[in-house]
Amino acid sequence: MWPSLHRVCSRRQAFFKRNSALFKRTGYDNDVHVSHFSYSAGLRALTCKALLYRKHGDPSKVVDLEDIDLPSRGANDVLVKMLAAPINPADINMIQGTYGILADLPAVGGNEGVGQVVEVGSNVNSVKAGDWVIPKSSGTWRTEVVLPEDSVLSLPNDIPLLCAATLKVNPCTAFRMLSDFEDLKTGESVIQNAANSGVGQAVIQIAAARGIKTINVVRDRPEFAELSKRLKAIGATYVIKEEELRQPEMKELFETCPKPKLALNGVGGKSATELLRHLQYGSTMVTYGGMARKPVTIPVGALIFKDVKVRGFWITQWHKYCSSDGKAFRAMLDELCDLIRKGQLTAPACTEVGLQDYSKALDAAMQPFISSKQVLVM
Repeated sequence: MWPSLHRVCSRRQAFFKRNSALFKRTGYDNDVHVSHFSYSAGLRALTCKALLYRKHGDPSKVVDLEDIDLPSRGANDVLVKMLAAPINPADINMIQGTYGILADLPAVGGNEGVGQVVEVGSNVNSVKAGDWVIPKSSGTWRTEVVLPEDSVLSLPNDIPLLCAATLKVNPCTAFRMLSDFEDLKTGESVIQNAANSGVGQAVIQIAAARGIKTINVVRDRPEFAELSKRLKAIGATYVIKEEELRQPEMKELFETCPKPKLALNGVGGKSATELLRHLQYGSTMVTYGGMARKPVTIPVGALIFKDVKVRGFWITQWHKYCSSDGKAFRAMLDELCDLIRKGQLTAPACTEVGLQDYSKALDAAMQPFISSKQVLVM
């Protein structure tokens, strides 16, 4: 969690005179623009811009762009200029107060993003000025942040910026669900709803890189043909409408494709029930989201006659219980970055929006049938 936030009161130049020796100065200022920092006698000011909410509610009403203090920086800290940060459904839910974990108020929005190191404390060894990093904690909708060294992970800067900014949540969720629940082999299949979501698109691409077929379910919409073409272009094997799950055509599909060993549910309600009907014996359905806001109903036959396993997944819990030392997370990021370099994993369709236009981005992120992820560019 970010340190508590306070309104700007003064520039506190004396702090820098006492503590500037803690930081290794860099040539960053001449190479990269640093927005919202002011200078006095060559020393950095203590403020940044951030999207702050002081109470839960409608994001369009409770989120404001404010000047906030940066905390004092020590020998083990890094100063990071945020470059880009997406708006995910979980971010909206946290602001609304309906998510599984909530930030202490007031809070800065955003759960992922990528930044560039500006300065490092004298004891910092794992990153250096100019490195790209992702914060491990939330509060990424801001121009700068001071974090302990162990609260950032370095990323290669030879991958596209939007891939880096959207790497921590959706691709990692897709990676873990494809890896941790069933031993999927080349030629086998996965079925998923919400296939056009950020997680869904990552599932398609990671599965394709592993030779795994995907049956991708989306809601019907006027531009279905265009969406189907786009998903197939990134590796989708089949793209079908939810209404087709009960149609005879499904039998024809399974004449050329093996029945799935794994179902990934990001919707809930009737959509999840329909996924279960098509699983093979002993398979698993993993629920990671509930966009329909309806409970998952499990047919008795799926449990008795198919021995289907029903599981849940939350990437936040995985970090807590499965990668407490960070090694598994590091290994996963390295593998994902390798896929990105090979062109086998791309960012979802994104719309880049300046931080000052945050209201437009929040409104767009909350629209139904949205096909482009809003990304705040600092």
